[in-house]
Amino acid sequence: MLAKIISSAVLGIDAYAVEVEVDIASRGLPYFSTVGLPDAAVKESKERVRAALKNTGFDFPLKQVVVNLAPADIKKEGSAFDLPIAIGMLIAEGVLHQELVDGFLIVGELSLDGRVKTVRGALSMAVLAKKAGYRGMIVPAVNAQEAAVVASVPVFGMHTLPEVVEFLSQNAREPETINIRNAFETYSAYQEDFSEVRGQEHAKRAIEVAAAGGHNIVMIGPPGSGKTMLAKRLPSVLPEMNFDESIETTKIHSIMGLLKQGQPLIATRPFRSPHHTVSDAGLIGGGQVPKPGEVSLAHNGVLFLDELPEFKRNVLEALRQPLEDGRVTISRALTSLTYPASIMLVAAMNPCKCGFHGDPFHQCLCTPHQVQTYRSKISGPLLDRIDIHIEVPAIKFNEISSDKAGEPSQAIRERVTKARVIQQQRFNGDGIHANAHMKPRHLRKYCKIDSACQSLMETAMNRLGLSARAYNRILKVSRTIADIEGCEHISSEHISEAIQYRSLDRRTS
Repeated sequence: MLAKIISSAVLGIDAYAVEVEVDIASRGLPYFSTVGLPDAAVKESKERVRAALKNTGFDFPLKQVVVNLAPADIKKEGSAFDLPIAIGMLIAEGVLHQELVDGFLIVGELSLDGRVKTVRGALSMAVLAKKAGYRGMIVPAVNAQEAAVVASVPVFGMHTLPEVVEFLSQNAREPETINIRNAFETYSAYQEDFSEVRGQEHAKRAIEVAAAGGHNIVMIGPPGSGKTMLAKRLPSVLPEMNFDESIETTKIHSIMGLLKQGQPLIATRPFRSPHHTVSDAGLIGGGQVPKPGEVSLAHNGVLFLDELPEFKRNVLEALRQPLEDGRVTISRALTSLTYPASIMLVAAMNPCKCGFHGDPFHQCLCTPHQVQTYRSKISGPLLDRIDIHIEVPAIKFNEISSDKAGEPSQAIRERVTKARVIQQQRFNGDGIHANAHMKPRHLRKYCKIDSACQSLMETAMNRLGLSARAYNRILKVSRTIADIEGCEHISSEHISEAIQYRSLDRRTS
């Protein structure tokens, strides 16, 4: 007898439907075969399904069993097909009827005792179920809240195989529900806050400007000056995530199995901080069937690269495309996938190899040539994509010992959000959302400056030895500073502040 079950798998961050066909023939020697380009985990489902059926009181047929996963030309990965295969076998054996499962999308891994265990990508599968108009989803209980985020799709969370059989036989249960507003309130709190940072007012101001305009930023300072502490708190001042951003971010973390148990969605800006030994595949993504890397896991949030010059050159160069396009495309022999990678890059580095160049409290042992060599590890094309370079000096004792709390993240976020609203209104219909993404045509239209500002720019470039690429970056940052202050036009004060944020473009002597 033939049974057909609708299941699903994930390719990239989106799910596609997989029809699980189970055919049981009574003649011939018993065997179990799975076709349709299954990987090792899918092939091993035979043993899990066999044990789960026996240990929950069902018979495993000693007959010829063929399982087909259609479409058969796409490689199937993971253990989410265990439950639909088991249900298909029960239908083929006459325990259940086909019409009971028609219209349901069923996914789940089975343990040997019949428990239904978690799967990856439940949110993407729920989006598919909504688009395809399925009458409901049967998922592991731990994935039920995640799938229920997609409204109008009835989601039924199951703990065991017998519970699934009972539900299909009686179909008398209310679907899972979730209050999106309450979920956002529950999971939108940040653990880090700028009120904990003592001193470094200049650096905090630069981070506020970076957040307001979506600018990439690099911090240069000696060890212990607070660069990492500042970077970790940057997500807390970015605008709150909207529902679409939350769904897209949650999809990526779900397919990688990084969602915390019981957490239906991600409501805070991601913060990813890979070690400098990370490979290009780990940072950008890769594998035989490409998986997202750190740059995609940081989508809609912050990617922090500490000790920037210590990263391999090829790894840093691989960042150039996602920083420019907001996405990363990974091509392999089997397939080519594109993952979103709209991030703010935050980097930190020492001013030189020993770490104390320009530090008044420690002697630097590096020669000017060694300082230049150390900084030149960061290529010009990558540096060209970083708008703000800020020096973070060693913090003074009276600032460390002060009991006075710094400005809280909430107050900074309010100013950042107001500036972002101005930018969204300005670029409505242009396909960009922040000043950092402005193209030359936008600079000519929105960053016009008067003769006094032009004179100031000329003086700065001549005296400080600023590079040609610094000109446009200064204009972008100046536009953001003006937006923070609610000014329609860029003034010389905005230009002056923006010039201070180009320290790596100055001549090193």
